[in-house]
Amino acid sequence: MKVIIYADGGSRGNPGVAGSGTVVYAADGREVLRTIAYVVGTQSTNNVAEYNGLLRGLEAARELGATEVEFYMDSKLVVEQMNGRWKIKHPDMQKLAMQAHKLVAGLGDFQLAWVPRAKNKVADALSNDAMDAAAAGHAVGIVGGIEGGIEDDAGTDDDAVGTTEHGGPAPNDWLGERGETTRMVLLRHGQTKMSAQRQYSGHSNPPLTELGRRQALAAAQALASRFGTGEDGQVAAVVASPLGRCQETARAVGEVLGLDVGTDDGLIELDFGAWEKLTFNQAHERDPQLHAKWLEDTAVSTPGGESLQQLHRRVRQAREKLVKRYAGKTILLVSHVNPIKSLVAQGLGGGPSLFDRFFLDLASLSEVEFWDDGALVRCVNDAGHLSGLDAGQS
Repeated sequence: MKVIIYADGGSRGNPGVAGSGTVVYAADGREVLRTIAYVVGTQSTNNVAEYNGLLRGLEAARELGATEVEFYMDSKLVVEQMNGRWKIKHPDMQKLAMQAHKLVAGLGDFQLAWVPRAKNKVADALSNDAMDAAAAGHAVGIVGGIEGGIEDDAGTDDDAVGTTEHGGPAPNDWLGERGETTRMVLLRHGQTKMSAQRQYSGHSNPPLTELGRRQALAAAQALASRFGTGEDGQVAAVVASPLGRCQETARAVGEVLGLDVGTDDGLIELDFGAWEKLTFNQAHERDPQLHAKWLEDTAVSTPGGESLQQLHRRVRQAREKLVKRYAGKTILLVSHVNPIKSLVAQGLGGGPSLFDRFFLDLASLSEVEFWDDGALVRCVNDAGHLSGLDAGQS
């Protein structure tokens, strides 16, 4: 059995909070067999974290029964040391390399090669998830990951892994030439009764209120004024979460822009599980310890639902597929507060620990651009088009 593995590691502070990320693909380079986000520690270096990414990958290969391993990392140091071309002087590195060689000895065929960081973004994102968890106080160990049979369009070929491009020509500005750039305009849905009552609204399906419908129309008019309509318009597609409040908002915009509405399940809101339809205070009263822990640790799941880390990985996969499909174009995504925060965080190069650092109004607009090996947040929470509506919205 052959597997293809990508791994990465990082430290914020070097030494500081550290984590590693590893993704294991089947021999076709597209089916994800396992992903691993691993907390390395709170006073570890980049090199130690990178070696941990290697070790977690080798362990996974052994557990899966692999006899042939094709391994890729963007750490020149680890690759050169493991291949015997660089001496290992530091005692910590020597111990980690020895552990890795013992695992390699149990495999049939093993090859370790260097790849540029742009081709290692899946593992890099997982390592950032792990560092977020470490910063939140998670103990050393695995904090997130998936197992088994997932088709990943961000696979290991040159046109897949880590490819993020953005729509429209790159502007002639201080960024210089960025190549093909994909612009994502992000619209949060309009008001519902649940949002007005400040209830956790994940997979429930409440319709828009009258105010919510007027918010959607105001957003549509603002988008038409900026991007144009019909064949002359700049927006190539409107894609929405499958839930009714987003579909209704998206249809209002699509009618004005002259575009049909597509659906992507990856844009659905966080699954709040047993907290669905509860207010913040009600959820805290129901599960005080779990609710407090969930607020502090993005790896903690809601009861019977998702963690923010799980949502972040899901939205990242959706973003990568959309970028591949609409490369070099401008697209409008109509979604919910947490998926939109995830996309903004991706544009900032961060993880779900950033979610509580900014606020998103109902029917607000944000904008993020993605290109190969880069991203840029253009704006967050633009709600100027709502100024003439009922100020009592929530």
